[in-house]
Parts: sequence; C-alpha cells; structure tokens
Amino acid sequence: MAARRLLSRALRPLCALGARPPARYLQTENHELVRQETSSAKTLMDIGTRRIFSSDHDIFRESVRKFFQEAVLPYHAEWEKAGQVSRELWEKAGQQGLLGVNISEKHGGIGGDLLSSAVVWEEQMYVNCTGPGFSLHSDIVMPYIANYGSEEQIERFIPEMTAGKCIGAIAMTEPGAGSDLQGVRTYAKKDGSDWILNGSKVFITNGWMSDLVIVVAVTNREARSPAHGISLFLVENGMKGFIKGRKLEKIGLKAQDTAELFFEDIRLPASALLGQENKGFYYLMAELPQERLLIADMALASCEFMFEETRNYVKQRKAFGKTIAHLQTVQHKLAELKTQICVGRTFVDSCLQLHEAKRLDSSTASMAKYWASDLQNSVATQCVQLHGGWGYMWEYPIAKAFVDSRVQPIYGGTNEIMKELIARDIVIDK
Repeated sequence: MAARRLLSRALRPLCALGARPPARYLQTENHELVRQETSSAKTLMDIGTRRIFSSDHDIFRESVRKFFQEAVLPYHAEWEKAGQVSRELWEKAGQQGLLGVNISEKHGGIGGDLLSSAVVWEEQMYVNCTGPGFSLHSDIVMPYIANYGSEEQIERFIPEMTAGKCIGAIAMTEPGAGSDLQGVRTYAKKDGSDWILNGSKVFITNGWMSDLVIVVAVTNREARSPAHGISLFLVENGMKGFIKGRKLEKIGLKAQDTAELFFEDIRLPASALLGQENKGFYYLMAELPQERLLIADMALASCEFMFEETRNYVKQRKAFGKTIAHLQTVQHKLAELKTQICVGRTFVDSCLQLHEAKRLDSSTASMAKYWASDLQNSVATQCVQLHGGWGYMWEYPIAKAFVDSRVQPIYGGTNEIMKELIARDIVIDK
C-alpha cells in the first residue's frame, strides 16, 4: 500500500502518459526471465537493471531521473555560484514525492521502501549535481525524528519536511570534534524544565538554509564516559541565540550550503529534547550505519556516472589519427574501471538488501562506506587522467566529480575510523 502511494504521488504525470520503462531481462536455461546486472547492461546507469529492484522501482526511477534532469541540472551552475540551491527546488522535490521517501505514512512521510530512497540518491549522482542536500534531510535527519521523537515532534515536523517546507540538518561536528563524537563540547545545562544551550558546530550540510537542526550536546559532564552524557536537541531557525555563521567555501560541493552554527545561551523548552536525556550517543550509533550506506551508494553511483562520462569522451577524442578508445592502454584502463565498479556495486547492492531487511550491522556498513568512497576517488583520478588536460577544466563534468569526490572518505566518519570499527569487530572475542 505504501509503495503504491509513493508511485501514485510521485509518478502521476508519467503514468498518465502510459510510460513504463522496460526492464532489461535475460532468459536463463530454465526459461526464466531475470533482470540484467550492470556488468552486462548497455550502460552502468540503465533503468531496468539490478535484481534488487522491481518494475515499480523502475517507474519511480524514470520520474526521479526526469526531475533531476529538468529541475536541477539546468540550474546547478547558477547554484554553485550562489553557494546554495533555491528554496523553490526543495518545495518542488516535496511536491514530486522525493523527500521523506522511506518515512512511514503514519508519521507523515511517503511510505516507500529503502530501495526507493536509494533510487533518489543514485539519480542525483547520475546528473553529477551534489547541491541539493535531499539525502541528508530525508535519510539522516528525518529518521531521528521518526524513530525517537515524541508524537508532538513527529506531527509538527515530519509532514513539513516531506513537503520541503522545513529543511533539516544535523549538527555533530565541532572545530575540535569530528569523527570522535565523544569529544563534543557543546553543552546543554538544565534550568528548571528548560535547557540552556551553548557551543558551536562546523561543516554542517544544509546549515545555512536549515529550518530545523538536530544538535548533539553534552548534558551530563559527570557521566562515567562521554557516551553516557550526550543528548540530542531540536533547534529551530529564528530561536534567540541561534546564529548561522558564513557559508563555508569548499573545494567541491559548491552548490551545497555548508555552514558554521553558533548557539549562545539558547533557551530550549523540555519539548526540544529528542528522545531520552543522555541517550543521544546510542541513537547516533544506531543511525550511523544508514548514513554510511547512503554515502557508499552515492559513491558507487558517482563511479558509474564518471565511467560513462569517460567512455563517451574517449570514443570521441582523437589522437594519432584515431579516437583514443582504439588505444589498447585506454581500453585496458576502461576494463579495469568497469570491473572495479561492478564488483563494488554488487557489494553495495547486497548492503542495501541487508539494510532493507534490518540486518545491516555497523561493521559491514563501515566496509561499504570505506571501500566505495576510496573507489570513488580512485575512479575520479583515473577518469580525469583519461580526459587529459580537458579533465582539469571546470566546464567538464569530470572535473566537478573529481573535486566533489574528495570529501567522501572524510565525512560520515573518516575512512581511518571505518577501518578501526571493522578491525575492532575482527579481533574482539565474541
């Protein structure tokens, strides 16, 4: 029922035209029809491939692809100069049913499955437009509210966030605390039934445009460990003492608004506490695997985009009297890249299936994030090389993909931390 509502809301114009993208099927020896995997498809971005998806997902993907190609791609260069996308885009995404896709209907979300969310993540990367912070808003911020919020908080914020009228952000990182969440210094002190919040955060995606920020703060400095004294708070734009600093100038993600946030004696009512007091660290640990899976899937989708962009380029670029695609060196490099990407895609798709079944553990999510984001950077470097000097020009999509990829091994927990988490699970006595 939820999936049907997702389709009817997001795809009404498409379905009215009778559009239904064909799945790419292969016939087995038993005469069964199975979907092609990306390794045997015409391109790595074909609609109708990959066994984890259904024909309903294909219809949704067709609509999402159309949205990004028509409502995002033509305006992205303008947003890169502005350092942010438009508010109008957020509301258009809400009208199209692209926000809160995996949030249940009873909470005010769309009610689609995780794979439908993955379609949105991937299609954004397929147009090479990193500006809209939809994935963080929908699949990192909103689940905290849906999973740990009170009825009042859910009813107040989730429908508005699904509509794109309330933009969400999460403020974990501080100038002195990045991957080490137990090093947080932002502090909320009890004052009667209220809380007084002080501190600062940095590198906050959606920070400049945010209407609602989940703030990670220490609430018990006497706890036996920092993990036992952290809480989450909902801070709204316009609250007295909530100050947005400058939009940070980054080497990539130019259209994504990333900001410093300051909290100066903000008085928060008891209703601003998200979940239980001093349980924030545990909520973060429970939700981080999805964030890391999201990064991994977007990294693989970016690899697929970069490969196709480079394949098209080498088939057109001429040197020594023929296209460089005829050079064996180039052919072997493309073979290596495609193989690496398809191997990575198989693992990430497996992780998507595990998470849909609520079986993705922290260690496996860390493997996906570390492996896929490292691969993304490797693919970006090699694809720029295959473009030659033109790959270094900002007007070429591969140049933007190259600089955008560099942050992937850093945020969501650095890849060094990912290896620590994986290793800990290997050596621990179970």
